[in-house]
Amino acid sequence: MKKGVIAVIVAVVVIILLCVGQYNSLVSAQTEVEEQAANIDTQLQRRADLIPNLVKTVKSFAEHETAVFSEVTKARENLMAAGTMAEKAEANEEMNTALGKLIAIAESYPELKSDAVYTQLMDELAGTENRIAYAREEYNAATASYNKSIRVFPGSVFAGMFGFEKAQLFEAEKGAQSVPEVDL
Repeated sequence: MKKGVIAVIVAVVVIILLCVGQYNSLVSAQTEVEEQAANIDTQLQRRADLIPNLVKTVKSFAEHETAVFSEVTKARENLMAAGTMAEKAEANEEMNTALGKLIAIAESYPELKSDAVYTQLMDELAGTENRIAYAREEYNAATASYNKSIRVFPGSVFAGMFGFEKAQLFEAEKGAQSVPEVDL
């Protein structure tokens, strides 16, 4: 009789430990996704902080390009206001388009391209763009791993019991895969 009670107690303890381990594994995966999302936010903030200085520098050479400056400013505001990953991805694409126009203006001013402040800002911006790309890759890898862990057994059981939901990938805008057309 005692052996039967001990066996039941051991079985219950083992099941509880397995449940706790599975729950903790899901929490760890979810936390990794949140950390990687914060890394993207950090790099987007870094880029957004560089934008005003870049605009000011270009503006000092090309004051009559007000429409492009307004577009860059609006894109920056949209990026800072984005809440979800989908909104951030959309705002990021809008910012890329606006920055492309700003850089195109700079190409028209050889004295601007040789300006030390402009060159330094462009180098910092290029480095930040690389960091954003890396942060997005890391976020998507963590998200894929987390999403997989809540979809496979036994994770799916615990995910349903404890309310773990699928995380959203940082995806490029539709049409981003196609090569842009350059009209000279």
